[in-house]
Amino acid sequence: MNTPSASFAQLVPGMVGMTLVGSSVTVSHALVDAPLFTTQAVRYAAATALLVVIARFAGARLVWPRGREWLWLAGLAVTGLVLFNVAVVRGVAHAEPAVIAVAVACVPLLLGVMGPLLEGRSPSRQVLLAAPVVMAGAVLVQGTGRTDAVGVAWAALALGCEAGFTLLAVPVLRRHGPWGVSAHAAWLGGIMLAVLGVTLEGPSAALELTGGQWAAAGYLALMVTAVAFVLWYSTVRSVGAGRAGLLTGIAPLAAAVAGAVSGTGVPGPSVWLGIAVVIVGLVAGLRTRAVPAGGGSAKEHEEHVEHTAAAVAPPAPAEHPLPGKSGVGSSPSGSA
Repeated sequence: MNTPSASFAQLVPGMVGMTLVGSSVTVSHALVDAPLFTTQAVRYAAATALLVVIARFAGARLVWPRGREWLWLAGLAVTGLVLFNVAVVRGVAHAEPAVIAVAVACVPLLLGVMGPLLEGRSPSRQVLLAAPVVMAGAVLVQGTGRTDAVGVAWAALALGCEAGFTLLAVPVLRRHGPWGVSAHAAWLGGIMLAVLGVTLEGPSAALELTGGQWAAAGYLALMVTAVAFVLWYSTVRSVGAGRAGLLTGIAPLAAAVAGAVSGTGVPGPSVWLGIAVVIVGLVAGLRTRAVPAGGGSAKEHEEHVEHTAAAVAPPAPAEHPLPGKSGVGSSPSGSA
């Protein structure tokens, strides 16, 4: 039987990952004037190198995708890495940033429904009831803003892409683990962004980056990609996409706190109210239910939730390792 402390321990990596993602907003301001695709290509190329090196020292085996895995991973890279960045940048030209952020705040509900279905089970009523609370709190934190029809369309695309970043990883997490999914998504997305950068911004666009922009890209590569990706997918693999999806509510909270610490603005009353609402939603959706003594159904339900990711795909031999990589496998304990 899983104890509350053990359940909380499985959520910690995802909480830290979302905190890093939210706090990165301040760092990203340094890249506003940088060439979008080229900068992101540099970021993901650096992240790939970091992931490969760190995974080797961590003893995580990286294997080549096969069959339909290429489709899942390519779809993840297209939506979660490439199109998401395009939607955010292009969207703010037609809508205030808060509009895009509020749309992304709907991710918990989308993951709460679609995640369990991909994992072969029914959505949890506990998560479905908590998800709108988390969304409401995130809306209060980010506020509302002006937009037009094009801005709404970009916001909807950003929502779908953010959800795809998690949902499209579910079918391949069993074989590749958090390290493999993160590494393959990074290099696939890096190649796509490099092609767009060379085509739309020119082959010398990287030379336009300033020292501060290089530093910002380096931080995003290490902390928000190499580290946060692995932490996030570790939690998705442990507790399921639906339950992990509630943790996305932490990102706007971290962004607000980071903004206050960096001096870009002290949160107002509505932001603090939103923070309180998000915390209530997270506690309601993530709390561990007590299991009665000898309790069959509740215990079976808890064990089913914890092991759903393992049932997504049958075990497969760790064949075709990436050149120069060795390790003991990509089990949860050896992957994060």
